[in-house]
Amino acid sequence: MCGRYAASRRPEDLAGIFEVDKWEPEEALEPDYNVAPTKEVYAVLDRPLKDADDRRPVRQLRKLKWGLVPSWAKTPEGGARMINARAETVHEKPSYRRAFATRRCVLPADGYYEWVTGVQERDLEVEGKRKRPRKQPYFVLPADGTVFAMAGLYEFWRDRTLPDDHPRAWWVTCSVITTEAETSPLAVAPADGPHALADIHPRMPLMLTPDRWDAWLDPARTDVDDLRSLLEPPPTGLMRAYPVSTAVSNVRNNGSELLKELEGPEEGTLF
Repeated sequence: MCGRYAASRRPEDLAGIFEVDKWEPEEALEPDYNVAPTKEVYAVLDRPLKDADDRRPVRQLRKLKWGLVPSWAKTPEGGARMINARAETVHEKPSYRRAFATRRCVLPADGYYEWVTGVQERDLEVEGKRKRPRKQPYFVLPADGTVFAMAGLYEFWRDRTLPDDHPRAWWVTCSVITTEAETSPLAVAPADGPHALADIHPRMPLMLTPDRWDAWLDPARTDVDDLRSLLEPPPTGLMRAYPVSTAVSNVRNNGSELLKELEGPEEGTLF
């Protein structure tokens, strides 16, 4: 699962990392250390420029809304629930399959937050059942400090209640693709805590290593079997995790202090 992440890199830095050809300074976002569903987020995508004669894809850094609204939806209300798409079924689910075929993106992050739950609670979550409140939050990020490039989908939705020239007539929304969490040891694990991502949560965002970025973003690749091969998890041993303050559990809290590594779980929380 991915329900919260941090994204503090500047747009010009992201443009360099992903070899972006087009981004608008007026769309710049402030660093966000507590990105939550329905917020605006950065996405890297390959798409022809609007109103351009040349219809070849151009790599762009765009500002999208997190929570995918399918093009056929009557209202956008369901977007807040469609923040994650499962890698195992994304090619067949009606809400995601069209975007999976032609509208894929990369969602850059510093890393993501996940809350440790007990073994029995995790089993209930896998079954789609309710569980008790989350416990100790952990921040998960690449051990080498590089960008955490999450595989994503994006979609366009037209608000038919507004005229064509209204600035909110079109919504562009996105979703993070998730996969099974790694069971192999973390590259850097806390001394008193989880030793694998699967110890924290059964799901994790699908991280794309740089060698997959071009293929994933290429809108000309539409063969489902070919695309599904890009959903393979990254090599193991690339990630680290450490406990952070439970302040991150409140979406109103936002600042670099949320990323501060704690020596161990906070008092009153459990691993």
